[in-house]
Amino acid sequence: MTTDKISLRIDDRTAEAVAHYWQTRTAQRKKQEAGGKADQGLRCAVTGGAHMDGFIDFFTELITQVGISLDNIFRKKAVELPGFFRPTKEWDLLVVRDQRLIAAIEAKSQVGPSFGNNFNNRTEEAMGSALDLWTAFRERAYLDSPQPFLGYFFMLEDCEASNRPVSLQQPHFKVFPEFVGASYMRRYELFCRKLVLERHYTASAFITSTIQTGLDGEFKTPANDLSVERFAKILVAHVAGFL
Repeated sequence: MTTDKISLRIDDRTAEAVAHYWQTRTAQRKKQEAGGKADQGLRCAVTGGAHMDGFIDFFTELITQVGISLDNIFRKKAVELPGFFRPTKEWDLLVVRDQRLIAAIEAKSQVGPSFGNNFNNRTEEAMGSALDLWTAFRERAYLDSPQPFLGYFFMLEDCEASNRPVSLQQPHFKVFPEFVGASYMRRYELFCRKLVLERHYTASAFITSTIQTGLDGEFKTPANDLSVERFAKILVAHVAGFL
């Protein structure tokens, strides 16, 4: 399948995944509230799981359309890879064929109202996972695998709190100027871009959505270089080389 053909349905499939995310999250919250066990803020979505399944379904579809068998795609089960600084790390999607690691993808999200600590946790987690994988790769933990595709996908809730400029504490040294006056939305955009610029990840995608319009599948792409289309084309081109 050519990348031009793949482009035709990328927006539609992304919209379906966005709608699934908000529908699943809403259903999980209602179920927890009915049972008297409502979590606070982001934790409601995190503990429920499954809310990112629409995106993982989409990535799986892209990979199989190239010609990779479903038998070589792993999600939910058998998703552990050896690490260097820890025994194993679970990924959201793996492609392993003939004992070669072809791709590993992480799909994350964040909703309000609290963004501060969660932003730090998300960034530290993503950087640590990349460092762990590439160091293990260097030490041949994945046998004779060529360099795999490492992907990072992120969706952020588009709301007043994520768009508000964030104050900074600079008691000793000045932060880099791009962070001054930046909202959490801008911070995530910078983060996803720098992950690729510094070659920690092969490709990264960053989209935003609101719960009001997201239920209908609406989303925004703050930066073209972090679009789902670009992410998908790089992924497809990589896995096609293993046929």
